Amino acid sequence: MIRLSNLSKRYPGGFDALRGVSFEVDSGEMVFITGHSGAGKSTLLKILTLIEHASGGQVVVNSRNVARLPRRDIPHFRREIGVVFQDNKLLHDRTVFDNVALPLIVAGVSHQEIARRTRAALDKVGLLGKERMYPVTLSGGEQQRVGIARAVVNKPALLLADEPTGNLDADMADQITDLFHDFNRHGVCVLIATHDLRQIQRLRKRVIGLKDGQLVVDSGNQAA
Repeated sequence: MIRLSNLSKRYPGGFDALRGVSFEVDSGEMVFITGHSGAGKSTLLKILTLIEHASGGQVVVNSRNVARLPRRDIPHFRREIGVVFQDNKLLHDRTVFDNVALPLIVAGVSHQEIARRTRAALDKVGLLGKERMYPVTLSGGEQQRVGIARAVVNKPALLLADEPTGNLDADMADQITDLFHDFNRHGVCVLIATHDLRQIQRLRKRVIGLKDGQLVVDSGNQAA
């Protein structure tokens, strides 16, 4: 599913966010990416979604060398990847339904299919009864669930999450992480960038650790 070979990212001014990072993630695997603030976790996820471009090395996602993707193919490539952000990035002037449906609208999916898939995604995260509400009326955990529903509404093979439990209490963090685990059990490849060592220890999935932009830990299937 993912193959990184000697990946590097240097920002203007000479800051190296990633230096010589290499690892592979199989289809259907669930992996936690951890490290201190500034270790390179968010940069790594941004490169996987082509929000950022690597300075060197090779990035292969779902058998595609992302550096060689024509610009016209990037939107379609991104539809194959679900992304969940810590701050949700919800549109607060749109209903829950409209927020989740947005990727399908952009993709030109039919109205009937949009309704079916949006409600199925909301049902999966336990928010079907709140589809006509606005994000501001929801709790932090519910807003994060809306973000997850939006990320999976396109039925991606790969789901990326950047600190998805960072603003949540322990109980809600457990619920959100369990949602990702459930998607993984249904065959979705999941990568979660997190500081939440409790979730890592609780699920005991593979851990990839970054420090100062370098790979320092790859635990296989054992928790750190």
